Amino acid sequence: MPITKSAQKALRQSKRRKVQNTRRKTKFRSLVKEFRKAVSAKNFDKAKQMLPSVYKALDKAAKSKTIKKNTASRTKSRISRTLNKAAQK
Repeated sequence: MPITKSAQKALRQSKRRKVQNTRRKTKFRSLVKEFRKAVSAKNFDKAKQMLPSVYKALDKAAKSKTIKKNTASRTKSRISRTLNKAAQK
């Protein structure tokens, strides 16, 4: 256990941040997973409707530095590419 006041505060902050980060990660991961399921099930209308919400979750996670900016960008690129390839076939 931390002894100094600043260390106690730092522990409280890190616990709070961990909860927020976990929440954001779970949110965007589940949305990406649901999006990929919709694409694989050839449900392109649902996938296109989900795209903005997936982008929003990824951008929020990147903005709060839960994930890196390039990771969010790469994921967005890959899911949009997946949708376009599947829709063409």
